[in-house]
Amino acid sequence: MTVCLRVYPDRDPQLVAVDADIPQVSVLDLGVTRGDGVFEVLTVVDGRPQAVGPHLRRLANSAAMMDLPPVDLELIGQAARRVADAEYRAGQAHELLVKVVVTRGIEDAAPPSCTCWVVAFPNPDHSRERREGIDVVTLDRGFPHDIAARAPWLLAGAKTLSYAVNKAALREAARRGADDVLFTSSDGYVLEGPSSSLLARFGTRMWTPATAQGVLRGTTQGSAFEYLGRRGFATGEALLRAEALEQADALWLASSSRLIAPIRTLDGRALSVDHGLTDAMNEALLARTE
Repeated sequence: MTVCLRVYPDRDPQLVAVDADIPQVSVLDLGVTRGDGVFEVLTVVDGRPQAVGPHLRRLANSAAMMDLPPVDLELIGQAARRVADAEYRAGQAHELLVKVVVTRGIEDAAPPSCTCWVVAFPNPDHSRERREGIDVVTLDRGFPHDIAARAPWLLAGAKTLSYAVNKAALREAARRGADDVLFTSSDGYVLEGPSSSLLARFGTRMWTPATAQGVLRGTTQGSAFEYLGRRGFATGEALLRAEALEQADALWLASSSRLIAPIRTLDGRALSVDHGLTDAMNEALLARTE
């Protein structure tokens, strides 16, 4: 069973349950024809959607960057909670994902109106990656680290539906025998993964690449930093040169679906894996409430 709600901010009822196996989006929708839209993916543990506020704020920021019509965050939050509860009750899955999609809607529609839907589905089993770690390669994103300030129209830092480049990067990683990618800027700074944030530990300091580089603000990374702060770690954003990672005590990729996965090799170089801290972060994340 896949639970899906269409969101209609200007209609009554505003939330309509639909069959996820039947097409619901027009072939003229700009999300389909041009990837013109934004999305978010929330983790759900035992029916509890996690980090709802940070995800919705990031959705609103992405929509604003793309000049989309305003999105009703409260209504989308209601939809996320409803589909999470319905899917959990139907399948009793321990971990679920809720995906929120907002597109620009039908091309040349008057007045302009977004298309929005929210769908819940089981999260694949990521226990092996969390336990054993992942193999990662660095790939050049092709832009300097200050591209967000120099060319904001490139939408660096927005979570858009245009994921063709990210998927191409993951296929390249697979060709190289790796599980995931860590993007670097053309001038040698560390950025992010196609769908993840980097955590880098240097002693009792934990850094993530600066969002000013056009890096998407990580919701899972943010929750991990809250936990690490309670553990006594200094946390923050930093401009990290790629070569600085060689001095890191441990590296992780953080994402909503996989949570915290330690990087065991980077470009074929074996890294130290802090299993104890990895387990502690994942336990804290799985125990989160909204």
